[in-house]
Amino acid sequence: MFLTISTTGSPERPATDLGFLLHKHPDRAQAFSTSHGTAHVLYPEASAERCTAALLLEVDPIALVRRGKGGKGAGRGQGPDTALAQYVNDRPYAASSLLAVALGSVFSSALKGQCAARPGLAEAALPLRVEVAALPARGGAELVRKLFEPLGWAVTAEPVPLDERFPEWGDSRYVRLVLEGERRLADALRHLYVLLPVLDDAKHYWVSPDEVDKLLRAGEGWLAGHPEQKLITSRYLARRWSLTREAMERLELARLAAADDTEVEEIDNAVDESTDTEERPVPLAVRRREAILAALRAAGAQRVLDLGCGQGQLVRELLKDVRFTEVVGVDVSVRALSIAARRLRLDRMGERQSARVKLLQGSLTYTDKRLQGYDAAVLSEVVEHVDPPRLPALEYAVFGAARPGTVLVTTPNVEYNVRWESLPAGHVRHGDHRFEWTRAEFRAWAAEVAERHGYAVEFAPVGPDDPEVGPPTQMAVFTLTATTTASTKEGEVA
Repeated sequence: MFLTISTTGSPERPATDLGFLLHKHPDRAQAFSTSHGTAHVLYPEASAERCTAALLLEVDPIALVRRGKGGKGAGRGQGPDTALAQYVNDRPYAASSLLAVALGSVFSSALKGQCAARPGLAEAALPLRVEVAALPARGGAELVRKLFEPLGWAVTAEPVPLDERFPEWGDSRYVRLVLEGERRLADALRHLYVLLPVLDDAKHYWVSPDEVDKLLRAGEGWLAGHPEQKLITSRYLARRWSLTREAMERLELARLAAADDTEVEEIDNAVDESTDTEERPVPLAVRRREAILAALRAAGAQRVLDLGCGQGQLVRELLKDVRFTEVVGVDVSVRALSIAARRLRLDRMGERQSARVKLLQGSLTYTDKRLQGYDAAVLSEVVEHVDPPRLPALEYAVFGAARPGTVLVTTPNVEYNVRWESLPAGHVRHGDHRFEWTRAEFRAWAAEVAERHGYAVEFAPVGPDDPEVGPPTQMAVFTLTATTTASTKEGEVA
């Protein structure tokens, strides 16, 4: 990954002042260890008339995988191809969130606008030219301009062809980016720190709640008024709804405070007082779990399988209700199960509670005798992570072999995707989704499964049911028919 920052000057105001601002001497090449590799800072040119600083990040793919975030979709539904993709990808070559992390680490003082040696220099606008040779741009050159031009940059975003020898193949998703303008260096670095991962639309490390603070610090003075504020916030926070909502609320408070020439705390107190009784929107993930819990209670289920349990969010909710006497989480990812165990605090759980829960590693596309005999099974946001040719194997393993009395399946409704403003047209909601079904496609699949295996099936919306495109999530409730249950028992006795 390669990024350069250039400026021009004169004998009275030499361009090599850039070295003071970056806290890196132009006469030396320096290397810095980062959590994802080694960052190098060097100056290809350094004179009074022109100075260029280059940041080169050598990504260590082994370190990247060991940190557990090789890309989007880590955890659930991973197979051999996904594991290989952690090592074989574009990370060593294309600017991404990893370059933004290195930029924030190596140029931390410059990012804060600090320059102890020349205090006034950090506040001065410089003629800057920033170049990124290969930048992933999900949204293309048009989105690049929408993000940078409102910040006062002259933008050049040239699409990189897939292969110059074969122009008919078209362009890749990468652009060569050049930004030019009179800016404070700190402002330029903050723009890059936020917008590089936004354009890549993938964070290659765990997005924790403190990422909101990082975003607001780097976005101070420009993000609150940016026309693409919502998209920037959502992508930067990896589309984690709760974090995005928190950031948007805090940005609105900052905007109101600036408009009223008052402190954010005063606005915050006033808003809290006026909205205490207002109902806040419920995250879709919460609505989904509520719908699943309600369906399980209605079915009278006590022993429940969470198939594709991921990091254990549903398992945790099930354990809160004593009517569920046994809860088993199953996932193919050992790492996801380890996180689930840690979040559930299994090592500190009381004896009675720990007897109710079990976490199992296993693939849902293979029959497993451990899964037989349960009242209900849940496949929540799982089927869309399975390659279509493997769906019949999953179907038989769950409905044909395990045969729980009730099976709940939830999956995205692709028709609703047009309502997500931050989701580009034609894109699925998650990088690991193999497909997303329309309501008709989901109903047809569910009806065929029910008929083949002796189940009745009903459907329910999850989330707001849009009159035109339906709900964001669709749920099928499969119930093993009485005749099938009786014949199965007779066969077992015989």
